[in-house]
Amino acid sequence: MMNITGYSVEKLKDPTGILEGERYEFFLDIEVPEEDELYSENGIELKVIYAVDQKGERIAQYYFYERGTEKVLDFELEEEEERTVNNFCKEHLEDENE
Repeated sequence: MMNITGYSVEKLKDPTGILEGERYEFFLDIEVPEEDELYSENGIELKVIYAVDQKGERIAQYYFYERGTEKVLDFELEEEEERTVNNFCKEHLEDENE
């Protein structure tokens, strides 16, 4: 099980006006146990594009990457983890102004 230990969020601007609703970019610091296959000594981060539009609030895209090297890791969130990340992003949407 992963823990979110820190984050930053920024509202994305769509200069083309193509996207409906709003998009937010979250960078989540993730802590995973050493025995987890996702574990890295450098640390793991999760980039999430979170959409808010007529379909609701949801994760539009995400990927894991290794801190420091920025190497993208080919892993998916488990269902419970996805719910945790979705709830976290939903709760912290307004933080982008801080």
